[in-house]
Amino acid sequence: MAAFVQQSLVNPLPAQITVKPSPSDQFPRIDIKSPLISVKRRCSATVLASVHGGNDRIEAEEKKNNNNNTHVALQLQDNSYDVVSRDALPRPLSSSHFSSVSDGSRLRVAYQGVRGAYSESAAEKAYPKCEAVPCEQFDTAFEAVERWLVDRAVLPIENSLGGSIHRNYDLLLRHRLHIVGEVKYAVRHCLLANNGVTVEDLKRVLSHPQALAQCEHTLTSLGLVREAVDDTAGAAKHVALHKLKDTGAVASSAAAKIYGLNILAEDIQDDCDNVTRFLMLAREPIIPGTDRPFKTSIVFSLEEGPGVLFKALAVFALRQINLTKIESRPLRKQPLRTSEDSNNGYPNRYFDYLFYVDFEASMADQKAQNALKHLKEFATFLRVLGSYPVDTSMI
Repeated sequence: MAAFVQQSLVNPLPAQITVKPSPSDQFPRIDIKSPLISVKRRCSATVLASVHGGNDRIEAEEKKNNNNNTHVALQLQDNSYDVVSRDALPRPLSSSHFSSVSDGSRLRVAYQGVRGAYSESAAEKAYPKCEAVPCEQFDTAFEAVERWLVDRAVLPIENSLGGSIHRNYDLLLRHRLHIVGEVKYAVRHCLLANNGVTVEDLKRVLSHPQALAQCEHTLTSLGLVREAVDDTAGAAKHVALHKLKDTGAVASSAAAKIYGLNILAEDIQDDCDNVTRFLMLAREPIIPGTDRPFKTSIVFSLEEGPGVLFKALAVFALRQINLTKIESRPLRKQPLRTSEDSNNGYPNRYFDYLFYVDFEASMADQKAQNALKHLKEFATFLRVLGSYPVDTSMI
């Protein structure tokens, strides 16, 4: 990795780069809905004791912890490399679109979208004095940080109405960035149009598919035909540049100001509790503390067998560690596994998964370290994506 960094400092866009593969390459590169696994927060103490050795194990850990300051370092062990050509990289990632390598004078933060996007506002909320750098694709933002073109990236991971952003879960594994924080941003949609255009003049409306879905009731009542585009601010920009008279955009008030559009209606989302959670990404992890609430994000895979997922999640319940999220993603290189059914002798085919988990504990906390050591007994792969402060601010 050190050699890769040194190369990037000298030449931000080499003709060829080496990229270490990761389990994200096992996913299909399309945004599909995958099963979301629900977990009850309370487990039977009796059952947990029978699975893991119960209180005896926890007491032994606590005694050992008094003289044990070791830290968990869990990461991929695959040392093979793939070569990615310059032409295969996202187009915005070039010296003509980004300026020189960041010199540290001002924090540069990548986000997906164009100026006026909600992601830009989230980046400025996360880093108030930053220079926000737009990227056409999520992949571009990851690459920009890795190549030292920017210092950080702020990217969405889930929305309170639309659910998870599966693409970014996959990219977290493909790349080697660390989660260093989170920020929650309240989304307030507006109906925008060019000067002189009224609601009655509109026949269609442009926006991101999520934004259109979040405003479905309002747009239906207005009788507008909905057309999906890549992002909300991009829709506003398109309407303004082409001076469209029969087309509006669903975007932010900031986009209206930037592109000179009128706000025909505010807060048109069907649910006012529309919040998006963004991850703050960096090249290096932060040193976790215990002085405030922390969250840790991990990803792991498991061997097959009855009750294995239950055993894996129970390592947290045994230590009174609360899980705030669990998400599953099917493996790409081995999407289906075949096993012999002991009941009828016929082979069964079923999905293999990676599991993403967020839990409320800092990696500086010994019980979190013990939980992950315990989890390794069941996991075929385990990686810590980041241990970072929880965003406790009011939305």
